[in-house]
Amino acid sequence: MEDPLAEMADRILYEDNHLIIVNKKPSEIVQEDKTGDFPLGVLVKRYLKEKYGKPGDVFLGIAHRIDRPVSGAVVFARTSKALSRINKMLKDHDLKKTYWAVVKKLPEVPSATLENYLLKREKPNKSFVVKEGTEGAKYASLTYKVIASSKHYHLLEIELHTGRHHQIRVQLSAMGSPVKGDLKYGYPRSNSDGSILLHARSLAFIHPVSKAPVSVTAPLPDGEMLWKHFQLMGSGA
Repeated sequence: MEDPLAEMADRILYEDNHLIIVNKKPSEIVQEDKTGDFPLGVLVKRYLKEKYGKPGDVFLGIAHRIDRPVSGAVVFARTSKALSRINKMLKDHDLKKTYWAVVKKLPEVPSATLENYLLKREKPNKSFVVKEGTEGAKYASLTYKVIASSKHYHLLEIELHTGRHHQIRVQLSAMGSPVKGDLKYGYPRSNSDGSILLHARSLAFIHPVSKAPVSVTAPLPDGEMLWKHFQLMGSGA
């Protein structure tokens, strides 16, 4: 295993005594699952243990997760007080989450709010757009805008208003613009690294303990030429 301090050095977006925000790589899992693959949460705990010379186990609360093929900013809590307060903030939608997504089909309008009812099905681990009133369905809302275009692809900036399972992926697909590489939601081809071009670009919130404003921006992943292309186009990357 690579030295945790060295491996994490360029991935820490914010760190204090209560919180640590990390830039997740595509294909990483945040929390241990049935695959048995090494999770980001364990790597962060090793980093904290080594950096601060902590004996025994290190507390690390997983406040939220982003899908395995998605990259970007993930918040972890270093104290139980911060974890309980961040969880409440997430429930109350007091964290502003902004994502970037690359799609092939240009949306019919350059900016809009999408509102749907989504139903999660466990066996395929997939969500579906259903009619209002469907048993188990949950309301989902996001706002997107097109912020850059190349010859064949378009970059969308997305603000989440709710936090549903696979929400951005299913709502963009239902609009006819699935995320590049997202086979599960209708994109015809996978990306070579197994990622999808969806990135948790920024987080903004009031610190749950200090009450100071916190704002972070996650650099785009290395290795995918389209991210580099839009960065060179000057999309604020």
